[in-house]
Amino acid sequence: MSENKSHKTTVNRLLNKFKTEPQEEGADIQANNLVVEVETEKTIGDGIRQLQGYRKPVYIAGVNKEAVEQALTATEGTSIGVMDNQGNVIKKSTREK
Repeated sequence: MSENKSHKTTVNRLLNKFKTEPQEEGADIQANNLVVEVETEKTIGDGIRQLQGYRKPVYIAGVNKEAVEQALTATEGTSIGVMDNQGNVIKKSTREK
């Protein structure tokens, strides 16, 4: 499965889960109570930059196990949370509204 296809599949799954619509710009998923950036293992750094400035809980959702593990390492010591491609929280975001 290509990175684009797994990214798109994960975004659509999470849009459904959080009952929200796709965004024109900014993070992949912006719901009332959280912001999620979906990333592959190669784009975790981009996701971290994208989440700067949001004033609510923020998450990186990895498209696969490798991306989740990489996100956990990259977000250590930050307020950014990590979830898997099903939207299950692995590391809770500590960023407040």
